[in-house]
Amino acid sequence: MEDSEQPRNQLSEGDFMRLLMKHEPALRAFSRSLLPDWNLVDEVIQEASLTLWEKFGQLESESGFLPWAKVVVRFKCLSAIRDLGRDRHVFSEGVLELLADEAAEMDVEDHAQAMRALRVCLAKFSNPHQELLLAPYSGDGRVRDLAIKSGKSANALYKLLGRLREKLSGCVHESIAREGLANGI
Repeated sequence: MEDSEQPRNQLSEGDFMRLLMKHEPALRAFSRSLLPDWNLVDEVIQEASLTLWEKFGQLESESGFLPWAKVVVRFKCLSAIRDLGRDRHVFSEGVLELLADEAAEMDVEDHAQAMRALRVCLAKFSNPHQELLLAPYSGDGRVRDLAIKSGKSANALYKLLGRLREKLSGCVHESIAREGLANGI
């Protein structure tokens, strides 16, 4: 193969797949911080993956993959949000830019630490409380379904959900702080 035919970054297709698989959870979390639902996250990640594949030759090193991929995902998210612009429940582009900036700065290890703390703290709740905490992320109407099933009003469950979220948030923050102290941070 001549030098002119060599990829600029010398990374292989296998390297691309390994890097994409390694960083996909972080890219999904980044997308979800900007997008209103998981279905849209799936669409954006799929589109971004294609774009990343097409532009992989621009990547100069493996260490630059995640920041580079976040830029691509960010633009795909903003494009998807523009397409949803008529929906009154979508943040303005300015707010999304601020969220994207903040999410882009989040370290992968910080995200992993937060996810570990979330799993540990969520496990401390009873099964019905876990189900209620996860209901808003399971699809439209899930809290109403639980209200009907339990014989309580949706409003009562939303109030309980608010209290449970406060407890979960406190537990996660405390766990992260404790882990930070244990690691000498």
